[in-house]
Amino acid sequence: MIKRERKPTAPGTLLLELFLKPRGITISAFAEAVGFSRKHISNIIHGRARIDAQLAARIGVVLGTSSRVWLNGQSAIDAWQAEKELKNWKPAVTFKQPAIV
Repeated sequence: MIKRERKPTAPGTLLLELFLKPRGITISAFAEAVGFSRKHISNIIHGRARIDAQLAARIGVVLGTSSRVWLNGQSAIDAWQAEKELKNWKPAVTFKQPAIV
């Protein structure tokens, strides 16, 4: 498996660049459509807040996508961040999978 060094594109960036801007949808209009505050949606777009399952489902309904698109994007960011934070961490013990005979 290839190790990813570059930070994945944030789902908020994808939301803005691939869905809102091309359709001329403002952050305020989108926030109203999904039932969240403009501030919260702005924080997501600018990478200061996470997309949770509830919001992902609402985004999916409003934009005609799967909620999985948004959850997978958030999961990629979360995993990348966790790996960076634990880069120098060493476990006290590791448990290897037994060999199959």
